[in-house]
Amino acid sequence: MLSLNINGQPHQVDVDPDTPLLWVLRDVLGMNATKFGCGIAQCGACTVHMNGRAVRACNLPVGLIGEQPISTLEGVDPTDPVVKAVQAAWIALDVVQCGYCQPGQIMAAIALLRTAPHPTDEQIDSALSANLCRCGTYMRIRAAVHHAAGALA
Repeated sequence: MLSLNINGQPHQVDVDPDTPLLWVLRDVLGMNATKFGCGIAQCGACTVHMNGRAVRACNLPVGLIGEQPISTLEGVDPTDPVVKAVQAAWIALDVVQCGYCQPGQIMAAIALLRTAPHPTDEQIDSALSANLCRCGTYMRIRAAVHHAAGALA
């Protein structure tokens, strides 16, 4: 039995320590915002926060997490200024097309804005470069991150 702190709540899970966090979130805990995209940490659809840092859940064995807090899109605080700014920017700029990659894009954007409140294009591209969007909404995503940063100023 493993103990995990997910979205501020303690969870006991009876899984092999090598089980990827993604499958624990989706199959064991029923948290479906975190998506499966590639299974090799290359697309970013499975992005969650561990200690506030964007990480890929598809290849992170739960046995390595220990007591580090995990946050998923379901667990972001809607009253948090960064979260509110990102949500408002995504809506205002109509970022979403098909939406499949958006949980990972949003989690990566939140993590970026917490460490770089006024990111440059280069910082945005670097922070979100591992998050693939099959619909090609990269320019809207970058614009939304700038929009959110402006709202936080």
